[in-house]
Amino acid sequence: MSKRRYFMKLTTKQKLKKIMNDFPLFCKNFIEIIDNDGNKVKLNLNKAQDELFDLLKNNRYIACNKARQCGISTEMLAYGLWRALKNDNQNILIVSYKQDSSNALFTKLKFMNDWLPRDKYPDLFSKVRRDNRGELLFENGSRVTCAVAGNGASDIGRGSSYNYCHITEASFFHDFDRQLLSLEQSLLKGADSRITIETTANGMNAWYKLFKKAMKGESKYKAFFVPFYHDLYKEQFRYEHDLAEQWHKEAYGRRLQAKDLEDDEIPIYQKCNNLRFIMWRRFKLLDIELQQFHQEYPSTYLESFVNSAATIFDNQKVLERIDHVLIPLPKKHIIDKIPKDLQKYIGKELLIYHLPKGGAKYYGGVDSATGGKNDYSTISIYNEHGEEVASFGSNKIPVYLFAPIINALGRFYSYAFLCIERNNVGITVIERLRKEYIYLNLYKQKLFDQKGKFRPQLGWTTTAINKSILIQDFKESFETGNILIHTKETLEQMQIFIERDNGSTGNKGGSNNHDDFIISNALAVQALKTGKYYV
Repeated sequence: MSKRRYFMKLTTKQKLKKIMNDFPLFCKNFIEIIDNDGNKVKLNLNKAQDELFDLLKNNRYIACNKARQCGISTEMLAYGLWRALKNDNQNILIVSYKQDSSNALFTKLKFMNDWLPRDKYPDLFSKVRRDNRGELLFENGSRVTCAVAGNGASDIGRGSSYNYCHITEASFFHDFDRQLLSLEQSLLKGADSRITIETTANGMNAWYKLFKKAMKGESKYKAFFVPFYHDLYKEQFRYEHDLAEQWHKEAYGRRLQAKDLEDDEIPIYQKCNNLRFIMWRRFKLLDIELQQFHQEYPSTYLESFVNSAATIFDNQKVLERIDHVLIPLPKKHIIDKIPKDLQKYIGKELLIYHLPKGGAKYYGGVDSATGGKNDYSTISIYNEHGEEVASFGSNKIPVYLFAPIINALGRFYSYAFLCIERNNVGITVIERLRKEYIYLNLYKQKLFDQKGKFRPQLGWTTTAINKSILIQDFKESFETGNILIHTKETLEQMQIFIERDNGSTGNKGGSNNHDDFIISNALAVQALKTGKYYV
């Protein structure tokens, strides 16, 4: 029996019960909103809203980074109202970053509630007991509250307990980490309790840190990303897409064809297979900068966070490379070929993209840290053609354990020629490699002594003067295609590597923003440039 025929055979009471127990059906039958044309319409969940609700069924924590106007905040308001009406004594909290945004959300929530067909179904929906500014209290004991987490706001949620919390425009919060911690502690511990966060991006901040970890599977939050070419926008932006197509025909004499695509448009087209999105993108870029478009209408989650104005590297090239990196070789396929000292790191700290080939030469860069969980100790290995074959990164390895890892990895790759930074603990690493492991294939930097003579020293000493050379050589090698990077962490660090106001270079700042892989890769480029092999 089809679902339609089954539904037709149900009594009215059975149908209403089924609708109230099914959020998409509740929206389709009872929730009314104002559409893009100013008409009051039923809320039929779009594809992105459906996907998000599917995640909500089995995930307690959801983090959504999105393009604009995809309907997520509307859906979450309806979801909060649905929970409040369906269940007694639900405490629902909707948090925004400023008062006018919170007021707008509460107004939309009130309209949803006011437009429910209470006259037609007087016993179906709990009546409103109190309607104060920012709060709806129902006779079944449930309430929905809209609150603000603006500058200087006290900890949101402290002293209360909630069944469901939704945070909107989280990237604009002041002290987001503290506010989120407070909300998480206020969440009830039941199986149906949920926290959802949705926002457009606003630079490399605490939201970036959380969402990046969620995308990597390193957070309790389940990541959900909505790009500007998501299927939902085919209908949502249909009128603007029509305008863009008409503009393109007038400007270029015909509709866009795949053969006309620019280099930066090809990866987008490969993902969406829809030229109307590309024409719309061109149309929007007539009046806004590319960086502004990326923030409001990203095609990848990283693109939305990037501020290209101050970054050293060409972010478009970085993003294109991220889309095409190799997946590291699976541990089970290579473990019997890897030195025993390295096997426990495979797939975690150690990523292998290509096994060594007999007779080939390999070149590497090494950036050493103390192992105090702040900076990372990193190794980047390239073959003689400039393709990355392996990388290692850890913030937990002390110097005395890092040296044998370098030795094992270097010897595994045909006794690789290594350029090791001497600064700080780097000198200790070099001395251990030379004296304890008799590792001889090391880069030598030529420096002037006080008598004006060149003297070689093992490793690379980074100074304020030569760091720019180090970075610019790396930048040139990457952007001209002389090296091929596979480690995503390196590419992500390149996106936040900036030139500061004082002329120095480094990461954008923040406890979770690093540049260690950039340094080890840049040192590997110096090793490649020498073309030397001492063994």
